[in-house]
Amino acid sequence: MNGVILDCDSLGPDSLDLGALYELPINWTLYPDSSDDQVAERIIDADIVLTNKAMFSEADMSAAPRLKFIGVMATGTNHIALEAARQRGIVVSNAIGYCTGSVVQHVWSLILALTTKLLPHHNAVLGGRWQQNQNFCAMDYPVRELSGKVMGVIGAGELGNGVAKIAEAFGMQVIYAALPGHSHSGSMDRMALDEFLSCADVISIHCPLTAKTQNLIGDAQFSLMKDSTLVINSARGGIINEPALKQALIMGQIAGAATDVLTVEPPVDGNVLLDPAIPNLIITPHSAWVATEARQRLVIQLADNLRGFLDGKPLNRVV
Repeated sequence: MNGVILDCDSLGPDSLDLGALYELPINWTLYPDSSDDQVAERIIDADIVLTNKAMFSEADMSAAPRLKFIGVMATGTNHIALEAARQRGIVVSNAIGYCTGSVVQHVWSLILALTTKLLPHHNAVLGGRWQQNQNFCAMDYPVRELSGKVMGVIGAGELGNGVAKIAEAFGMQVIYAALPGHSHSGSMDRMALDEFLSCADVISIHCPLTAKTQNLIGDAQFSLMKDSTLVINSARGGIINEPALKQALIMGQIAGAATDVLTVEPPVDGNVLLDPAIPNLIITPHSAWVATEARQRLVIQLADNLRGFLDGKPLNRVV
């Protein structure tokens, strides 16, 4: 079988062992990355395609008559035309649970940085503010304890639950949001979104980007939050309306925010949030998942998914 990896560089392959993929009975062609208009040409003879963020349209599938399997090198599948794959009998599998430790520690690094005013304190020292202080410590930036506060989690999967466990260790109360238009299992109590937003002191987003979660948090939702609330997004950029987030921070509707994701990545044409005038905002370059251990687990899981498909028993099947 012929296999194509459309955006191999997104794995950071130089620091990984890709042997689990090469051991499979697949003739691989690897591309460092692929633009949307290159996909169809590159998969024309492929039976198997692995992709991380390269867009995969119905037209792309039509251009690949041999295509039988699409392996997503991530959890989110919003860039894949899933209904088109279903109609063509193409199996689509994703990867799950491989980066929980990496994402959870990244989320908490952002929460702690905002809560402790880590960056303002660091910059104040570099700028000489501490050196000019008459006392042994500087207290220019107010710090709050997390203990006793309310941690709000949107998305109660493995990542959301991982973040919640750390919140409990800090002595926080954890609440989960019920999303409008979603059916949820009865395994845990969930709070209606409006009430959830008004109660939470810290909000961490871990739901997938879908038509129902696009712009889930916008002007109306920010208006419901406390002016002391922190908002963390390590899911997908489109879940938070970016102009609304900018306005909420500038107007002081919320106390701070951090995002590891933007609507367009990388933001080569700019982004409304890339403005140094926005207060109390931390942006990281979609790096929450990139711990070496997490990426190696991803490679192993991709190989397992492929092996299951070749054996007629697909794993982590989305379609």
